[in-house]
Amino acid sequence: MQSYGIPAGLVSRLREAGCVYAEEEAVLLLSGAPGAAVLDLMVARRLAGQPLEQVLGWASFGGLRVGLRPGVFVPRRRTEFLAEQAVHVLAGRSTALVVELCCGSGAVAMVVSAAVPDCRVYAVDLHPDAVECARSNLPQAAVLQGDLFLALPQELRGRVDLVVANAPYVPTGALATLPREARNYEPAATFDGGRNGLDTVGRIISEAPQWLGFRGKVLLECSEEQAGAVGGLLAAAGLSPEILRNEETDATVAVGSAPPRRMKGIRQTG
Repeated sequence: MQSYGIPAGLVSRLREAGCVYAEEEAVLLLSGAPGAAVLDLMVARRLAGQPLEQVLGWASFGGLRVGLRPGVFVPRRRTEFLAEQAVHVLAGRSTALVVELCCGSGAVAMVVSAAVPDCRVYAVDLHPDAVECARSNLPQAAVLQGDLFLALPQELRGRVDLVVANAPYVPTGALATLPREARNYEPAATFDGGRNGLDTVGRIISEAPQWLGFRGKVLLECSEEQAGAVGGLLAAAGLSPEILRNEETDATVAVGSAPPRRMKGIRQTG
């Protein structure tokens, strides 16, 4: 028996493998396979636990189709809130200098670039597979391989309008609780934030003030439980902290704003 062109048994096989949205996944797999042989291979990869987005070769994120490949972090729906806040920060600007750290596939930078077409984007990741993936998704951006700010050209210091990052923030002890497909098919380093989950986040916060320009901001995804600690790190770095929350997607974003710099000979009011 077939329904809506779906081969008999495909939905039940996906459901038995633990795919909650088996019907929707079956449709996507069918639409992404040019033939029966390729479909069989794609289904086998999905049944083995590989993330659907890696099997399809793309993920839906912020209304865009983000290209993916095996071994690259899959952008989550909750991170759309981070991208939305980044776009909000840049609202009304015709241009801006934006840096995405721990960029993975470059999904957040893609959303920002679509909303602010003339912005200048630098995207950085430590992992070669992610860098290659982001380069294909961000042909107009400078995608660099390296360790956070160390990868950036020095002439960007003090000029960046926005630093945005979905850095690793899962405590090392909690990695075993991640879903199987994340544990088996996405690099552990893209999740592992150290003992309290804030090793990489803390590094970004401590170094960001050197790179931010006048009224620049740093936006970081974190967990709701970490929000207080992240706010404290932002304040300690001389940044004005703000915590934003989206209950629907269980998303938390910490914002650190650089204070306006006083310019010699100019009196600032208000």
